[in-house]
Amino acid sequence: MIIGVPKEIKNLEFRVGLVPGNVRELIANGHKVMVQKAAGDKIGFGDDAYRQVGAEIKDTADEIYGTADMIVKVKEPQPNECKMLREGQVLFTYLHLAPDPQQAKLLQESGCIAIAYETVTNQSGGLPLLSPMSEVAGRMSIQAGANSLEIKNGGRGILLGGVPGVESAKVVVLGGGVVGTNAVRVAIGMGAHVVVIDKSLERLYQLDLQFGSKINTTYSTVDAIEAHLLDADLVVGAVLLPGASAPKLVTKNMLSKMQPGSVIVDVSIDQGGCFETSKATTHDKPTYVVDGVVHYCVANMPGAVPRTSTFALNNATLPFALALANLGYKEAMRRNQHLLNGLNVFEGKITHKAVAEALHQPYVPAMEMIGA
Repeated sequence: MIIGVPKEIKNLEFRVGLVPGNVRELIANGHKVMVQKAAGDKIGFGDDAYRQVGAEIKDTADEIYGTADMIVKVKEPQPNECKMLREGQVLFTYLHLAPDPQQAKLLQESGCIAIAYETVTNQSGGLPLLSPMSEVAGRMSIQAGANSLEIKNGGRGILLGGVPGVESAKVVVLGGGVVGTNAVRVAIGMGAHVVVIDKSLERLYQLDLQFGSKINTTYSTVDAIEAHLLDADLVVGAVLLPGASAPKLVTKNMLSKMQPGSVIVDVSIDQGGCFETSKATTHDKPTYVVDGVVHYCVANMPGAVPRTSTFALNNATLPFALALANLGYKEAMRRNQHLLNGLNVFEGKITHKAVAEALHQPYVPAMEMIGA
């Protein structure tokens, strides 16, 4: 199989779909790998590093998309990239289609086979290709929130951990999954007062066992969320419904009752955001203010630490990329239901139920499309 790795073009996105070590692994399995020129330059993977493991360096994205059987990248293809995709070509990347009907339409029109990292599952019901970036984003959410709380950035002028004689900031984490757990870990480490809100009593129990008296856990209701927002300094949105749009847990009316200069960090923004007032931002313009509340809604947060993120992502994606290349996409998905769950678009059809529902489109079961 010919595998192509284009350079990412999203704003300040320097991650890369394959590190040289993983390229070497694919080539050792008999495959050909093409990498676009300078794809890994910003994170210490120059073209020579790829040449040394056997990759071909191509000058343009057109050459990559025009030749490769499978495209491996990081972020969802931008409109001009979607137009380079072709019928029968495999796209293996993050897609986040639920809040992005334009991308879905372009992928459908291309006729490609689009497999989304964020909906691939594992035996325990987790999302193994989303988890590494969720870990990064969860930890970063507290860093970003602490920075946004500084007065020069529009915040209340509060130090997250306080100092002796001055109370620490109150951090509210909406969702106790991978993002939320990692946010909690860093917030505790910085000395904040932490409240976690989740609708799963089992998950709250697990968090209580893990962190004990260092956090307060609260069952999620509208009343509970609103009550904790009133005196929160930092709120982290960390909710996820795999493939679907994030639920709007915080309305504009709730937000208007928050303290001026408080901060929200919406990690759920890739799936549309869990605050009614959220809209995607970029690393060069990460925040905006609504009703006196600073909103940090960067849609590719792990892109701020691209070297760490690239290694973490590649560790998780390699087994799946190898399976797709070694067996072909149909046989790989027939053998692995968890990989099949990653199939979002197949030759114009939406093959993930939650994505179809979010986009108000007909759903066609993935197995029906690839054949039993």
